[in-house]
Amino acid sequence: MKHDTAIAESRRGKLAGGSEAGDFVSVVIGGQLFGIPVLEVRDVLASQRITRVPLAPPEVAGSLNLRGRIVTAIDIRTRLGLAEQSEEEIAGKPRMSVVVDHGGELYSLMVDSVGEVLSLSAANFERNPATLDARWREVSAGIYRLDAKLLVVLDVARLLVLSPRAEAA
Repeated sequence: MKHDTAIAESRRGKLAGGSEAGDFVSVVIGGQLFGIPVLEVRDVLASQRITRVPLAPPEVAGSLNLRGRIVTAIDIRTRLGLAEQSEEEIAGKPRMSVVVDHGGELYSLMVDSVGEVLSLSAANFERNPATLDARWREVSAGIYRLDAKLLVVLDVARLLVLSPRAEAA
């Protein structure tokens, strides 16, 4: 727990240290608002054709071709333990992808929708509340309380740590 507090304080310092660190691409997954640090985002894509990868963990939806590069597609709904989209949610709303660069590799984070870039004050950044789902806490850098919603900031590096089966595949 002490380690988690140190990490959160370190992140809070990073957010307070630079105005860019408070800029997030907002995405909606399962009705919940999330933020991805804008400096980690390389591209935003409409629905893409994804090729399944045999024996991949459930979080890995497959791979796609992005301008000649093979990109691993990660289903964030599955990664966060959320149910698949219902027929009503799917109707007329294809899923979108946010492409991020991690360790020199590109990953496509499949989300329900992409919103706008939000510039948020580091003074409003908070540690993860104890009531936040444990699976979400492990991939969250903290939260922002907005007027009507809670924005959960995703830690891309931790989000991309998949089950051991992923490393074997």
